[in-house]
Amino acid sequence: MTAALLLDDVTLTYPDGASRITALEGVCLDVRPGELVALVGPSGSGKSSLLAVAATLTRPDSGRLLVDGADVTRLSDRGLTALRRGSIGIVFQQPNLVDSLTVLEQLTVMASLGGGSPRRARDEALGLLEAVGMAEHAGRRPAQLSGGQRQRVNIARALMGTPSVLLVDEPTSALDRERGAEIMELLRTVTTRLRLATVVVTHDIGHLRAGDRVLECHDGRVGPRTSAALPAVRA
Repeated sequence: MTAALLLDDVTLTYPDGASRITALEGVCLDVRPGELVALVGPSGSGKSSLLAVAATLTRPDSGRLLVDGADVTRLSDRGLTALRRGSIGIVFQQPNLVDSLTVLEQLTVMASLGGGSPRRARDEALGLLEAVGMAEHAGRRPAQLSGGQRQRVNIARALMGTPSVLLVDEPTSALDRERGAEIMELLRTVTTRLRLATVVVTHDIGHLRAGDRVLECHDGRVGPRTSAALPAVRA
């Protein structure tokens, strides 16, 4: 099966005075449709940099990024914006919902930015809210929601436009163990149902069983997990 997301020998550096710091070094990663990959590692290991490259928010120094088989490394900024709108869903660590908008409007406003049909956007949004267990809260505003509910809306919003790739940054960091487990299981469910290529960055090793694979990031390199403390992943 062809990977929906492929990082091929990606290197990324940042300026540091007269020298440069290597954030990613020769990283290779492929994620297939319907697969959830959990990425762990200490702070500063390169996890956030990898997500930024995969999300096309940061251009690597070298290497290739392929989304749905197309090399997007050399796309213009406008082309990358269009790609993110149509092919890549991003779930940031903080939901950053707009206080004045209802749950339903949080989703439909994304479609309006792309000039889509309001009726189609509403139908899609209601379907996604149903999928994440938030349909009955469609008329509420963020202040009326729990942390776990806001994260569910955050996930639904990222799925607007039927992306093929879902990138998730620390989705359980502000949640208790029970709510965090529910969010990870939700990510597992939507990944399978929508055939997404999903990458979840997390510090919480207690939720790694939701992943099909667990990879570790150390010093800008990514490979199979080696820590014996990590639990077994899905069979």
